[in-house]
Amino acid sequence: MVTSLSVTSPQQSSCFLRCVHDPTATRKALLSFGLRSRHDQFRCESLRSSSESHVTRRGEAVVAAAKKRHQSPERCAAEGILIGGGETEVVKEVGMFIPERMKVVMLTACMMCLCNADRVVMSVAVVPLAEKLGWSSSFLGVVQSSFLWGYIFSSVIGGALVDRYGGKRVLAWGVALWSFATLLTPWAAAHSTLALLCVRAFFGLAEGVAMPSMTTLLSRWFPIDERASAVGISMAGFHMGNVVGLLLTPLMLSSIGISGPFILFASLGLLWVSTWASGVTNNPQDSPFITRSELRQIQAGKPVHSPTSSTKPNPSLRLLLSKLPTWAIIFANVTNNWGYFVLLSWMPVYFQTVFNVNLKQAAWFSALPWATMAVSGYFAGSASDFLIRTGHSVTSVRKIMQSIGFMGPGLSLLCLNYAKSPSCAAIFMTLALSLSSFSQAGFLLNMQDIAPEYAGFLHGISNCAGTLAAIVSTIGTGYFVQWLGSFQAFLTVTAFLYFATTVFWIVFATGERVF
Repeated sequence: MVTSLSVTSPQQSSCFLRCVHDPTATRKALLSFGLRSRHDQFRCESLRSSSESHVTRRGEAVVAAAKKRHQSPERCAAEGILIGGGETEVVKEVGMFIPERMKVVMLTACMMCLCNADRVVMSVAVVPLAEKLGWSSSFLGVVQSSFLWGYIFSSVIGGALVDRYGGKRVLAWGVALWSFATLLTPWAAAHSTLALLCVRAFFGLAEGVAMPSMTTLLSRWFPIDERASAVGISMAGFHMGNVVGLLLTPLMLSSIGISGPFILFASLGLLWVSTWASGVTNNPQDSPFITRSELRQIQAGKPVHSPTSSTKPNPSLRLLLSKLPTWAIIFANVTNNWGYFVLLSWMPVYFQTVFNVNLKQAAWFSALPWATMAVSGYFAGSASDFLIRTGHSVTSVRKIMQSIGFMGPGLSLLCLNYAKSPSCAAIFMTLALSLSSFSQAGFLLNMQDIAPEYAGFLHGISNCAGTLAAIVSTIGTGYFVQWLGSFQAFLTVTAFLYFATTVFWIVFATGERVF
């Protein structure tokens, strides 16, 4: 043992002297003494320190970007936002394509446009039909409301089906059936009044699934701070359906005949179904076209308990009706439908009766308010999303938007009683409908807030009550006009209904989850 030590010591001394003058020799010498593991440890510690520093800097950058963009850090992390507003390679890749959720909302907006255009065709065509068949104002209201007879029954059933099977399949069947009913309408009108009423009721039965399907599908495809904008885009399509229907129908009636507009819109509906069936899924995670970064962004912007599918049975009607936030939504839907269907069904008749304008002029005056409603609805959705991103509670945002959506139309309808010209009347109607579009960011979204798993069912219940109100208001307007000889009394009643519901909404509505 001693001999071994005496032999190696001179070698070590010689090696040490070489290392002092030759750095390369130093490295080789250290490795020859078995110090590679120590070197690797130094390297790992250096890499770990660098990685931790990078993660820290990235985390700070994400927080800073979140503050700058008024978004949550989780949302910015999902989007890949980095220092200086730069983006990761994944986000740049996504930027080359249209986000899949935008394709979904644009198809939904086209569907809503057809949904309303198909309704409006009858609102315009009913004027020459009434003259031809000698209908009174009261019976004209019955014909106008026949669409709602079927609509009231499909709302609850359609909402429950949407919760169980998703919006894609239910909506495809709904559009196909109501397009078929639209195609049959001119034949039914030529056959008999009873056949016309039955076909219009079937048309309403098919259209009852549109609204719950739209809101449920968009809640699955969009994060919570984009949801109001998505609904705003879809409802903009809905309101543009009024414009398209009111402008095209008189032209086609005078040039082609009563069957022209019905055949056109029915054909467009069937074309939409073929596109929808192959390009959309119920949930973003099921889509073969969505990118991983967009899917992460959608999931990061949803509440923790927000489900993507539901197999649970719907809660009992007694449980739903035991909560005041449910009644706030029901009363809001009742008031919204009351005012909306009065203006939708009677606006052309109003301009023709009160200001003695012809059908084409009445269509132009009637179309203007709906066009501005499409723009203001999107603005309301964007404003709602901005307020939520900047830290305002969902409850306060829903109350603000709904208050504007009811107080504005109420005041405008009171002023409409004093309009002395069709231009003045069109201005007040435009204000009423433009401000009423703020309801889209109020009660229409609130169903997803308080009952995310049962929003379709809740929408069906509230829509059923709202449809009853629409039937009463549509028929009641005809009787009021025939009895009193003017629209003023009914417009005043509608205005005060707006005011009363606003108070109830402010007191009892909430943006928190209840069910």
